[in-house]
Amino acid sequence: MRAPMPPDAEKHDELAWKSDQLADPHAAADKAERVRHMFAAIARSYDLNNRVHSLWRDQAWRRKTVKLCQVSPADVVLDVACGTGDLAMAFRDGGAAQVIGVDFTHEMLQVAEHKQSGIRNPESGIVYADGDAMRLPIADASVDVVSIAFGIRNVALPAKAIGEFARVLRPGGRLAILEFSLPRNALLRGLYNFYFKRVLPRTATWIARDRTGAYKYLPQSVSTFIEREQMLELMHDSGFGDVRAVPLTFGIAVTYIGRMA
Repeated sequence: MRAPMPPDAEKHDELAWKSDQLADPHAAADKAERVRHMFAAIARSYDLNNRVHSLWRDQAWRRKTVKLCQVSPADVVLDVACGTGDLAMAFRDGGAAQVIGVDFTHEMLQVAEHKQSGIRNPESGIVYADGDAMRLPIADASVDVVSIAFGIRNVALPAKAIGEFARVLRPGGRLAILEFSLPRNALLRGLYNFYFKRVLPRTATWIARDRTGAYKYLPQSVSTFIEREQMLELMHDSGFGDVRAVPLTFGIAVTYIGRMA
């Protein structure tokens, strides 16, 4: 007779992504809980996998996003789904007066805070807090820039989150959404999909020692997510003007930019 699994193992098995759920992970009723569990499991190896599997381009994408936001020395930046803090740090280095990083996976914030404690002046400019993109713990019209990198795809209701971004931005404030996409060129898309769906899930899972299916979820969540035009429409519907999509590295990633009226 098999011994009963401990409660933690049972919870893991319940929340690991299964093949039938990966057909359209955005349709999962418990998507938020699964995403939180997934990121908690891979938090410690998250940065390494980002660097290796983007061929060290992920940091360049973040720097480009900061540049597109035209940060001024007086700006307060809210980085939503900040994860391990890479974009928050890029905004600090880009000259923002203050950066607030919010994430609903506490284990990711712990990594961000550990990285922050290792810099020369840990008091300079970044505060991290637990928070949900759809219920931001931030006052109305209180920040100049809202950013989210590789996170909007993981939110249960992206339109609701974008509405929250609009709520907390001051008039004239900027929204930057950095997210994965797929190349528009058919040949590049084919080559990229082979890497993204065949190679990356295996190597990233091995690096992370992951059992949640996080790196099977990743390519499926990108390929089944809304198209670029739909993202721009969501931003426009929430009150953003001057909305545009800026492709990065042949369209592997895109930064969506908009400004509050």
